[in-house]
Amino acid sequence: MDKKRIISIALTLLFTVVLYYLTLPALNFSSPGFYAFIGIILIFYLIIDNISFSIQSVITTRKTLNIRSIGIVYLVSLIVVAFIVVNLICSPFFNANKYANRISIDETGDFSKDISEVDFNRIPLLDKDSSEKLGDRKMGEKNEWVSQFYVSSLYTQITYNDEIIRVTPIEYASFIKWITNRKDGIKGYISVNSVNGDASIKTLDKGIKYTESAYFNDKLERKLRFSYPTKIFGEISFEIDNDGNPYYIVPTIKYSGIGLKREVDEVIIFNPITGDSNIYEVEDVPEWVDHVYSADLIIEEVDNWGEYKNGFFNSIFGQKNVVNTTEGYNYLSYNNDIYLYTGITSVSNDESNLGFILANLRTKETIFYSAPGAEEFSAMSSAEGLVQEKGYSASFPLLINLEGKPTYLMSLKDNAGLVKMYAFVDVTDYQKVKTSDSSLGIMAAKEAYLKEFSNDTTKELIEEKIKVNTIKTAIINGNTYYYLTDSLHDGLDIYVLDINIAKYQAPFITKDSILEIECYEEEDNVRIIKKIKQ
Repeated sequence: MDKKRIISIALTLLFTVVLYYLTLPALNFSSPGFYAFIGIILIFYLIIDNISFSIQSVITTRKTLNIRSIGIVYLVSLIVVAFIVVNLICSPFFNANKYANRISIDETGDFSKDISEVDFNRIPLLDKDSSEKLGDRKMGEKNEWVSQFYVSSLYTQITYNDEIIRVTPIEYASFIKWITNRKDGIKGYISVNSVNGDASIKTLDKGIKYTESAYFNDKLERKLRFSYPTKIFGEISFEIDNDGNPYYIVPTIKYSGIGLKREVDEVIIFNPITGDSNIYEVEDVPEWVDHVYSADLIIEEVDNWGEYKNGFFNSIFGQKNVVNTTEGYNYLSYNNDIYLYTGITSVSNDESNLGFILANLRTKETIFYSAPGAEEFSAMSSAEGLVQEKGYSASFPLLINLEGKPTYLMSLKDNAGLVKMYAFVDVTDYQKVKTSDSSLGIMAAKEAYLKEFSNDTTKELIEEKIKVNTIKTAIINGNTYYYLTDSLHDGLDIYVLDINIAKYQAPFITKDSILEIECYEEEDNVRIIKKIKQ
């Protein structure tokens, strides 16, 4: 082997080491990044091996590439052809049924039975944008940190000891800040309660060493790659265990063919303080972990289910029963797990939903609920239109069970991102929308909505005549309620009257008043008055 070739090989090996250190590709034949890595190396060698031609040989047009260089060109061409052929064989064209079955979807869901009535003490009203503002504000209060670090934009929504919160790591502000602080690490992370907006910096006894903003071998992705050189990493999330200890949750991906039909294979739980990690089978992941499957992956699989369940050609031509997900999504918390919510609409992308899916992001258990109605952006526009003079923008809706009916709940925010109003919108009819000032509280917004668009139509109304025996009043969320007992019957029932039901009659009700009413039984011995006859 001549000296020129030895130099070419040596330079290529050095280039390979540097390229690997910087780009961190998975050494895996099913990863598209691996082939890009190999292709760049071969091109580099081709250039280096031929750069030693004399100027005369470059000028001479008859001069051809040497045999090894031609071999490399053929090899790269062969790789490209093989890539195309393998992926064609593994594509939906030949495997539509496999793509449709990437995710198992239960289509027998009953929303009113499966999803419990909304508990407004556990509803995550704060979206990611609002959480970021609160987190940044809390960081700004810590003077000794604000010049050295910044708050990451991850803000993973999790359930933590029966609370719904978003957590996010703190990152180094620059290379110099990393050098001056790396010895102690980052001794905290941000937590924001998604229900009440309480933000705090959780301090740690030992600092976080491995982060996305660290450099050299302290960089999170580099530490993971050197520990798992052949693994293909999915979307990384930041979570805490039940004791508040921080971890990065790293799903590993397997492909069909090269970069096709991705699926979560295993899950790495990485300790950013010590650098230790464990890898788990999906079914063995600890219960405190909420994000095994990313939202993007779930949506991709649901779209494949809706697109290919009747075959590949139907997805293009007939498009019979072809559906896909709507553009946005949100997270809901049920039974201490985080669920992805998104609507299902026809492939024609009209402004209505056929229903929606809820997918458990830890187990991938997914249920479709049939609920024809407004798609989310139509509901958002309807809420914004009601207060269009204020210029507020609606957050992506939360889906709640309000008295047995699927209902959209959203916040209306000003240009500064502050929540100014709440809006309720009926899923089946987005013209039924009600807004309320956020300063009055969420319960006041709920009551305002129910007053105008009562969801009690499924409950049987009872006609009664009562004689008022006692009368008491209470003010709840700024609204007056009357509590009556009756002397005509056994006197055991309590009748509840909202002043808005009979605003011109209620103030004049006294002891011994005779009332003909329509009501329904809310619970034992409690009846809700819906109408007082004249």
